[in-house]
Amino acid sequence: MTRIDDTFSRLRAEGRKAFVAYVMAGDPDFETSLALVRGLPGAGVDVIELGLPFTDPMADGPTIQAAGQRALAAGQTVARTLALARAFRASDTTTPIVLMGYYNPIYARGVDRFLAEAKAAGIDGLIVVDLPPEEDDELCLPAQAAGLDFIRLATPTTDDRRLPAVLRNTSGFVYYVSITGITGAAAARAEDVAPDVARIKAATDLPVVVGFGIRTPEAAEAIARVADGCVVGSAIVAQVGAGAAPAEVLAYVAALAEGAHRA
Repeated sequence: MTRIDDTFSRLRAEGRKAFVAYVMAGDPDFETSLALVRGLPGAGVDVIELGLPFTDPMADGPTIQAAGQRALAAGQTVARTLALARAFRASDTTTPIVLMGYYNPIYARGVDRFLAEAKAAGIDGLIVVDLPPEEDDELCLPAQAAGLDFIRLATPTTDDRRLPAVLRNTSGFVYYVSITGITGAAAARAEDVAPDVARIKAATDLPVVVGFGIRTPEAAEAIARVADGCVVGSAIVAQVGAGAAPAEVLAYVAALAEGAHRA
């Protein structure tokens, strides 16, 4: 049982849905980012997705692209991202952290070295959006052997022929991308999402959380009602990009979390 498993088990026992928040590590700088991440659990966040900055984030829209550029310009690296996780773990040993990003920085660091460092830093799972199931030997299986969940994305174009491959080595939860396209590009609609979530849940016992296109507490509630939880990323990152202080960002996060938990 990982922290992710424990969290979803607890939420299920409480009859509650999960609220997952994404923030970019090191945006706009290390200390501000750390203050924000430390405040997320108190704002109602059940699982933290920590973005690993990368120069070519192909799945991300302008908001998260800009966040990555700000972080990189401020000196954020893989090592500093893991240091941020370690600093968070010094005061919080229960909230799951999922590192989300792209394979290139992990490959450059070396898979074995990265996995050992990530585990030691208190990372619980990985979402690596540019490694398909056909490449599971590359990172997915080594990550699971190291005790890290490997969380896969399913999308509106993941049909019944493709779904078994997506689910085969997935652990922790399934991340359902509510729209076709990049992050922050469109609004998620519960009525569009519900049938695909039901189809995925019929094929796995893992929780299914929905992300992309959720910006308001009302949308978080509506999406969480048809899934096991929801993810908000671009809308939170946009607050950071607009210069909001951590306390302001956390107040916005708390309203989103309250919406998801109402479901």
